[in-house]
Amino acid sequence: MAQQHVYAVGRTGIGYGCTVDTGKLSDRASADLAENVTETETSAQQMRQPAEASGPQPGDQYKLVFASFMMLFVELALIRWVTSNNVYVTRATNFMLLASFLGIGIGFLNAKSTRDYLRWTPVALLALVGFVLAFPVILATLSGPSPLQGLRGTPALPQPVSLTLVFLLTAAVMIGIGQAVARIFVRFRPLPAYRLDILGSIAGIVVFSSLSFLNLPPAGWGVIAGCGLVVLLVPRVRWWQLIAVAGAVTLLILESVVPNQEWSPYNKLSIQEHGGSCRVITVSANNIPYQAARCLSSMHAVKPFYFYPYRHVTRASLNNVLIIGAGTGNDVAVALSEGARHVDAVEIDPLLPVIGRGHPNHPYRSPRVTIHQADGREYLQNTNKKYNLIVFALPDSLVALAGQSALRLESYLLTEQSLAAARSRLAPGGTFAMYNYYAPFLFDRYATTLTGVYHRAPCAEVGPPLGGRRLSVLTVHPGGPVPNCATYWHGARVAPATDDHPFPYLPSSTIPNSYLLMLGLILLGSLLLIRAGGGSFSRMRGYTDLAFMGAAFLLLETKNVVQFALLFGATWFVNALVFAGVLLAVYLAVETASRVRLPRPPVLYAVLIAALALAWVIPQESLLSLPMVARFLAGSALAFAPVFLANLVFAQRFADVETPGTAFAVNLLGAMAGGTLEYIALITGYHFILIVIGVLYGLAFVTGLRRRSGTQPT
Repeated sequence: MAQQHVYAVGRTGIGYGCTVDTGKLSDRASADLAENVTETETSAQQMRQPAEASGPQPGDQYKLVFASFMMLFVELALIRWVTSNNVYVTRATNFMLLASFLGIGIGFLNAKSTRDYLRWTPVALLALVGFVLAFPVILATLSGPSPLQGLRGTPALPQPVSLTLVFLLTAAVMIGIGQAVARIFVRFRPLPAYRLDILGSIAGIVVFSSLSFLNLPPAGWGVIAGCGLVVLLVPRVRWWQLIAVAGAVTLLILESVVPNQEWSPYNKLSIQEHGGSCRVITVSANNIPYQAARCLSSMHAVKPFYFYPYRHVTRASLNNVLIIGAGTGNDVAVALSEGARHVDAVEIDPLLPVIGRGHPNHPYRSPRVTIHQADGREYLQNTNKKYNLIVFALPDSLVALAGQSALRLESYLLTEQSLAAARSRLAPGGTFAMYNYYAPFLFDRYATTLTGVYHRAPCAEVGPPLGGRRLSVLTVHPGGPVPNCATYWHGARVAPATDDHPFPYLPSSTIPNSYLLMLGLILLGSLLLIRAGGGSFSRMRGYTDLAFMGAAFLLLETKNVVQFALLFGATWFVNALVFAGVLLAVYLAVETASRVRLPRPPVLYAVLIAALALAWVIPQESLLSLPMVARFLAGSALAFAPVFLANLVFAQRFADVETPGTAFAVNLLGAMAGGTLEYIALITGYHFILIVIGVLYGLAFVTGLRRRSGTQPT
């Protein structure tokens, strides 16, 4: 739920459960709301409209499920696809998520408006797809004055221009789809609407996860999204809308048939093969140079660091070697050439070993190699095997666990606790090594971490610089000094990354100024767009508690994604399971609320805060020592009990809302604020997020109490 990376289910379970005003406009009201009616008059008419006796029409339940499916599916697809084509967006974490939340929120604010945003959604989608493909942002080189380029070597658009247009176009697409869902949603009573929406969201998760499993390119996503959009437009679909949808789908199909390009669940992989005496296969991931599969003679000549760890071990000792981050096979080929009798090759991206079967030295065809498709930290936690040499081989995924601040797929692999887990997997006399192109502070951070874990300074071998970074190999031997080491590390100490603060690439525990500026501009621009496209803020004031609930729930879901990434691996499959688990917890809350008389709000809030307190008292790291089944049960209980209770609170609150579209929109826009508050983890770590969640739910209770006492207008 990469970027996807597969993330964007933050809206799910945040605001679905409102009591529905089943009113519709009378003929007179419909006439009054025709063209040339001002926004103020429109709002007044909506507040005066009579209740509708008939409720939803036959088939509306299927329409709501389908529309909800489309909303979540398109949201996930856009987050994944735009990120793969624009390096700026890759760096701007939460960017696409916030744009989607904004668009859906404005769409729900217009659930009963005469403004028809859905009719323009095909044009907005075509504009977004066309812009992203016409003006991609490509990291062409890691050094030089102009590393970022557009098509065919042209200069990339300035970052503010590119991000602004992507944000606005993404929001525009989601406004129309959000309005389509809202218009059906408000025809139902609260809990039936809630239930149907959850079913549609679950379907969205299942379908998108299935496409990821099948490694389908954007053509598959585009066909589903395009056909679904046409269905939403029926029966008022126009010829120009069909042309716009066909144009967007055609562009995605053309991108999908680009030669030498594959789509894994994590990356858009561009493969190029270069001939010569020693064939080289280069791989770019999401428009960023990533890997190059080289023959052994080429690595000896231009990449000798692959062989550095083997200076410090003997061939006779290499019974079992573990390579984490095996990629296209260079490290495995070197291990085999240096005498390894068996190699366990761990790689999280399923397509990289497939590409690696074309490696010049064919390491993955060797019977001495076993390939494990897994997260590196997950493998270390679950294996009982001992190794004579463990290598962290260039573990740099370039992929963020979208929505989790600066948390990347390999972040938990590079923490102090992970390096300690690697030490525990060393056989007597074993050796650990890690190498990559490190920034100076990062080199010192990892050396500091190894010093703390092994209680001795690692052997440091430093190579040539590359774009502000320097090739470095760190080797350590727990039994004593590293054999044949010329230089030991003696640099400045930098605090290690930890499982609670898994941000190795962040120099210090602060929010970078660039993030603060981006978030400030997004929030300011969002306020302007909400006012222009959603109407007056005065009608939202009565739902302040719902805004706090939305912010808290987004953070709660983020905490769950992070927790399960640590407990079970930072894979797309684990993310999908977490999102499905959240939806199931929400569904159970809906069923409970529809069948059981709930306690008064103070009791529900008290139990919710108690569940959060229990999660605080039992840190997630303490679960790692449990067997897999016990770890799953304990982790699920700690993660999903607060989700279940939060949705009981939410369902109870929506029992008395007067304007469900507005109430949902406020809740969702509150989730946008939660997306920005998530960056607090860069300072405090993720465990502290539980405190923030508790405070937000406390504010929701207080503001809701004011509303119930009659001091706050509704």
